[in-house]
Amino acid sequence: MFMDMDLQKQYERLLTAYIHDQREDYLYGAQQLSKWIMEQQIPPEEIVNFHIRTIKQLLPNLPAEVKASFDILIEVMIGYGVAYQQTEKLASRQRELEYEIEVAVGMQQTLLPSDPPPLPGVDIGVVSVAAQRMSGDYYNFVSHSPSSLGVAISDIIGKGIPAALCMSMIKYAMDRLDEQPLSPSEILRDLNTVVERNVDPSMFITMVYGVYDSLNHQFIYSTAGHEPGFFYHAEEDRFVDMETQGLVLGVQREVDYPEYTLSLAPNDAIVLFSDGVTECRVNDDFLTREKLAEIIHDNIGLPAQQAVDAIRQKLFELSNYKITDDQTIMMIKRVK
Repeated sequence: MFMDMDLQKQYERLLTAYIHDQREDYLYGAQQLSKWIMEQQIPPEEIVNFHIRTIKQLLPNLPAEVKASFDILIEVMIGYGVAYQQTEKLASRQRELEYEIEVAVGMQQTLLPSDPPPLPGVDIGVVSVAAQRMSGDYYNFVSHSPSSLGVAISDIIGKGIPAALCMSMIKYAMDRLDEQPLSPSEILRDLNTVVERNVDPSMFITMVYGVYDSLNHQFIYSTAGHEPGFFYHAEEDRFVDMETQGLVLGVQREVDYPEYTLSLAPNDAIVLFSDGVTECRVNDDFLTREKLAEIIHDNIGLPAQQAVDAIRQKLFELSNYKITDDQTIMMIKRVK
């Protein structure tokens, strides 16, 4: 891009005025002019070249040695100008990528349910926080009938846009489940086939999928390599590790996923979470399941959403307000 005539005349007037009278306001004018020049992306060597031409016109009796030195200055600025243009291209591309990532983040948020659906006699809360701008955790709710609800938590081993793409695939595969009264084991087998066929072998997906029957207050679930959750017995006031057995999704095509059944009495609760919770760093060490159970116990009496929010906040404080991995916590409480 070349300097237009108006800019050249403005620059020439400013330079001429300053040579004859070194006033501070002329330097301020030069600062303002430089901002406009940068906005127009005029190469620095062009500015230097025009400056030299103007100087030669204003001061024709400059020593030959000074005039010769201008050649060196122009050559140096040409190299600088090339680097400047490359930097501007990279900055422009970075801005484009930032915009694309923001769009992807917004789209990813639409994949997650806004609120847990109502279920008679059951209180559900969920919180999910990304370690970076895009999360590798996913959760979902699937209505199997007016009295039964499917719940899922998934952890995509990986981050960023590839994980978000996997999340969208899992989401749309699960959208078909409303039309199919499948068991948790059958659902994981179906999702495993989808992942094995469509996801790069270097990426794996863990998941727990369960169906809560509010008529009998039973929770039937299967897991695919996912972090074991907790089952809270209110009458005994104790936590039990949920049984887990099942290969992560996408490793091999034919996989069987055992099913487990939990019966909930009033005030019993199921707490599911991603491994970003148990891998939370506390005093340079990982959070123990015993410590996590203690934190959950401190908040188990709260409504489910308040409880998971409080648990998440406590983990944030214990980890010195740093998140190294995505964290998702879901609580399912029988209230009557």
